[in-house]
Parts: sequence; C-alpha cells; structure tokens
Amino acid sequence: MNYQYHTLKNGIKIIHREIGGAVSHCGLMVNTGSRDELENENGVAHLIEHLIFKGTNKRKAHHILSRIENVGGELNAFTTKEETCIYASFLTPYYAQSLELFADVAFNSTFPQKEVDKEKDVVIDEINSYNDSPSELIFDDFEDLLFSGHSLGRNILGSIENIDRLARKDILRFIKTRYSTEEMVIASVGQIKFEELISIIEKHFAGIAQSRSNFTRTPFSNYIPKKIIKSKNSYLSHCMIGNTAYSRIDKNKLTLLLITNLLGGPALNSRLSMSIREKYGYAYTVESMYQPYSDTGVFNIYIGSDSDHVEKSLTLAKKELNKLMKNELGTVQLHRAKRQIIGQLAISGESFLNEMLGIAKVYLHKPRVKSINEIIENIESITAENILEVSNEIFEPKQLSTLIFKAQN
Repeated sequence: MNYQYHTLKNGIKIIHREIGGAVSHCGLMVNTGSRDELENENGVAHLIEHLIFKGTNKRKAHHILSRIENVGGELNAFTTKEETCIYASFLTPYYAQSLELFADVAFNSTFPQKEVDKEKDVVIDEINSYNDSPSELIFDDFEDLLFSGHSLGRNILGSIENIDRLARKDILRFIKTRYSTEEMVIASVGQIKFEELISIIEKHFAGIAQSRSNFTRTPFSNYIPKKIIKSKNSYLSHCMIGNTAYSRIDKNKLTLLLITNLLGGPALNSRLSMSIREKYGYAYTVESMYQPYSDTGVFNIYIGSDSDHVEKSLTLAKKELNKLMKNELGTVQLHRAKRQIIGQLAISGESFLNEMLGIAKVYLHKPRVKSINEIIENIESITAENILEVSNEIFEPKQLSTLIFKAQN
C-alpha cells in the first residue's frame, strides 16, 4: 500500500491511495469530538454533525443531500470522543462534486435556528432510543465509570437537558474554537491520480483561511477502580469488567490488541467464547475490546447473560485473564494468535471505505501511515514475554472495574 501525502498552505493534510475500481471513497476528518466539549455543552459536537447537512450559504438541506445521493453515492458523518468526520462513497467521476460539497458544509454551514430546533428534537429521540438499549448503553456508562469526572467519560450524544438548552451561539463558538484547519485531514481511496486529486482539493479548500486552535485537551489521570450494580427492566443482564489502557502512541498498543483478539475477538474460538459460551452456555454474547485514545485507552470485556449466570460468567472471564497473567504462551499458541489477527487485519483491509476512514484517523495524529506489511512485521516481533508483561499490567485484579446491569423482569 503506497500512500501519498500533501499539505495545503492552510494546514489541511491530504492522504491518498490510488486503487482500481468504479467506486471511490473520500472523507474530511477533524481532530475534535465530545471529549473537547465543556461540561455544560456536552452533545454539541454530535449536534453539529447533524446540522452541517441542514443548510449552507448556497444550499438548502435537500440540495445538500441530493448532491451526492442523486448520482447513486452515499453521504454520511459520525462523531466520536476525539473525531468528527464527513465522508462519502461514490462513482469515481464524482470526486469533484463530493469534495466541493465537503468544503461547503464544513465551512459555509449557516445553522438556521429552525433547523437547530428541529434537529435537537431528533437527537433527543436518539438519546431516548439509546437509553432503551442496555446492551449499547453499558459501553458508555462503563467509560463514565472509568473516566469519572473527566470529559472522556461523557456520552457522545450528550444529555437531554444539555441538548435542550444548546443555542446557535454555542454551536458557532464550538466551531470557532475547535475546528482548526491544522487539525483536519482529507483522506481518499479511489481511482484517481494524486495530482488530479490535489488540483480538485486546491480549488475548493486552498482559499480557506488558515486557523489554529488554542484549545488543549486535559489528559486523564487519577483512575479509581469501582464496582457498580444497577437494576434494569430487561430480560438479559449485561456486565462489563475492564481497566484503563494504553494510548494510541504507546509501544504496547499492538501487544494489547493481540491479547484482546486472542481473549475475546470476533473469532468463535476466542478464549472467552470457548469457555463461557461453548463449554458452559452461560452467555450468547461475550467479547473483549480495546479502544485507544490520544492519552489513555480502555480495555473491557462485555457479557450479555441470564441473571443466574452473571457471576459465574465473570468468574470464568477472570480465570481467563489470570491464565494470561500466569502462563506464558507456547510457541504454537503464539504463532496461532499472530496468524489469526494478521488474517483479520487483511480481511478488514478489503473494505476500501474502512481503509479510508482508518488512514484519516491515523494521519490526524501521526506523520505517516504504516502499510499492512509494516504492521505484520510489528505483530511478528511480539514475544510471549511481551504478552505476559502487558497482561500483568492491564489485568491486575485490584485495578479492574465492574459494571453490571442486572435484569429485573
């Protein structure tokens, strides 16, 4: 994978990989998200993601949506705790049309008051829907438990109370102070020459004034392990255990990713699945995840289980963690774990849309993106001793937090 790079004079960075095929993918990603909000404006980053499609200086909402979708493309956006992204998939001849639209909605949105009021109601409905789904809600509540009192712990959607009181001036202030050209990346994976892509981007983005944000993220510290049990009116109980983990630039990041995959990744033969689901039938869903952030990270295990099996499932999960802490992987086990994650990475790389979004995120924070071959080399260099060391640091029992949504049915 040969990535090509360029930076506009206003600081906007560009990364591209030329591929064959009729469909191309392009996105504009900004290095700001819900963790960059003030407490009383929680939810504003996500609300902005909704509102940028609701009107610009030269387009009404239906013109924005029709610009790409009328030619069979797909326009979308998302907000995370650290990023906001507008992206599209389209037939390759529509690169210019798509990039012109990105520039328009990102820099010329007008946020009409009527649309602000309407979209606030939509987001409140989204929050209510989310609160009705404990299997999703527990992930955010668990991060709130880990990052208690810090902006990383807040829900991306915000609270109903905050959304209700957000005003147009709050939206404009957030954009002015957080949306910096020096914190933006345009990523592309498609059948277009780099020189032609740069020419199109220059036409629509080069005239945008350079901006630099003075905002600095507050690093997270002072983690205190907790155990909380909440009653929920649901059929299944939901539980999570985990710990804070490595940031995206930590040298141990890839080792923890390998361990997480071995423990409870997507494969049905993961250790947690084989023990809790296959051997005992205690849970239908059991998985482990690792999410790195810019200054910290989250490791967690999620289990959806009948109430009678919650404690048994947690005991089995902790047993698997203890094995990784006490028993060094043998040569065959380590080789198999590496083969599995390398295969999964290769398969995920078959999605050019996922690749485009992935390289945008990496290039926001690093000067270059590693090729799949470089990543494989790094995986191959992981030793059994590395796995033992990381397991003992992250899975230390006294450092684990637990959150249980206990079914009351």
